Amino acid sequence: MSEAQATIRERRRLSFIWFVPIVALLLGIWMVVHTFRSQGPLVRIVFSTAEGIEAGKTKIKMRSVEVGLVESAGLADDLESVIVEARLNKAATPLLREDTQFWVVRPRIGAGGISGLGTVLSGGYIQLSPGTGAQGRRDFVGLENPPVTPPGAPGLRLRLTSRRAGSVSRGDPILYQGYRVGRIESSAFDIASGEMRYAIFIDAPYDALVTTTTRFWNASGVSASVTADGIELDTASLETLLVGGVAMGRPTGIEPGEPVEADASFELYPNQRSVSERPYRYGLEYVVRFAQSVRGLEPGAPVEYRGIRLGQIVRVLVAEGVARGLNGTGAPIPVLIRLEPGRLTLPDSDEGVEKASQALAKAVRNGMRATLATGNLITGRKYVSLDIFPDASPPESEEFAGYPTIPTVAGGMEAIEQRLASLLDKLSALPLEGPLEKAEQVFADLDAFLASSAVQELPASLEASLAGLREAVDSVSVDSALQERLLRTITELDRTLRSLRNVANTIEEKPNALIFNREPLEDPWPPAGDSGGLTGSQ
Repeated sequence: MSEAQATIRERRRLSFIWFVPIVALLLGIWMVVHTFRSQGPLVRIVFSTAEGIEAGKTKIKMRSVEVGLVESAGLADDLESVIVEARLNKAATPLLREDTQFWVVRPRIGAGGISGLGTVLSGGYIQLSPGTGAQGRRDFVGLENPPVTPPGAPGLRLRLTSRRAGSVSRGDPILYQGYRVGRIESSAFDIASGEMRYAIFIDAPYDALVTTTTRFWNASGVSASVTADGIELDTASLETLLVGGVAMGRPTGIEPGEPVEADASFELYPNQRSVSERPYRYGLEYVVRFAQSVRGLEPGAPVEYRGIRLGQIVRVLVAEGVARGLNGTGAPIPVLIRLEPGRLTLPDSDEGVEKASQALAKAVRNGMRATLATGNLITGRKYVSLDIFPDASPPESEEFAGYPTIPTVAGGMEAIEQRLASLLDKLSALPLEGPLEKAEQVFADLDAFLASSAVQELPASLEASLAGLREAVDSVSVDSALQERLLRTITELDRTLRSLRNVANTIEEKPNALIFNREPLEDPWPPAGDSGGLTGSQ
């Protein structure tokens, strides 16, 4: 009987031990995918220095909330900057926009105060300030200083230009009637134009105060002026007194202008007094040429028309005059002047400039000329005066160095000298030889007459006549016989006149007095008791 043989078949099955690495692998893949899907973007920031930045430790914050971490920091290829790579949280991805800003927060002391003191113990960190532009940017250039105005803040950005820096710097306030309405964002010197340029920001809703007639001036420090009432000191605020600042406002007497757009440019005046002297933005520039000394004519001197100020002197065009050649003939000295239409109540705009240009061209055709006048005899300061001279010669259409010109005439002492010279020239041109010869003959005849014997004897005759006149006067003196006879005669004449007056009065009352020289007798009346006698006699 044969033995049965068992058939052994090897059965393949996965050992339980393999489940552990498989689960670990799957878990690792899931963690990698989850980490990749949950991690935020990697940003690249360029700084000038890595001060306060350390890879793996320096955090990126927004409003004191951590939103990322610096992964690496190294030198750029040009060795002029530092490239920092930082990983942000996924929730911070919407914060990365075209105008997003980064800067390192560290202790700082400046005009705006002290900041970053909290980093003394905790260490520095990178501050993120989100913008309002398009999303998706990953490469940024870090700021060296914190921005004075947050991105997206409501308001108006403007530009100021000035010939001098003064004491205005980044972070200084902008004041309106002493109230802070904005700030200086940046300042830089433009080598090409030789001007200081400032970027400023006016917060909303104060940006509505800025119009085309708004003026900006340096309000730093203390302004002192001496008036009839004494010494006046003026300062905008304690803040501007210590750190400086800029004030803005509208000059007195100027109408409100039109609203301005962003990045509009304004001039920064050195002080408020200069704003009153030059309150207008638009003007016309002309050249006047004087054939006399311009000593005492300074930039800023007034240009007036019959005492009304129209503008000021810009400068003497020395370089332009030399560029046209020195011919040795005493060419007139060119002076650039600026006329402002706003001073004639015209609009302070291009429209006002056009109207003023047409009016001035007509005035020049009618005889308007410029003269150099003395404004102060003590200081010798001069100014340019415009007036109408009807007898002036017709003007010639001419330009100088690209500027239109206004004809000039001599004025002041120069005009007097010219008139005296003209008078002397006319006197020298008169034919005086014949009259002079006749005058010499007349003087010779007069000398001969005075030397004649009759004229010589004239004093003796006059003396004799005076002696006779003296005797006649003595004969009628108070004690003379003639005077006594005259008094007696006058007395008798007075009596005669009195008698004649009495006769005249008698004739006037009784005209018959010439015939009857006596008064008529009254009729007789019989006395009482005599009636019998009368009867008996009958």
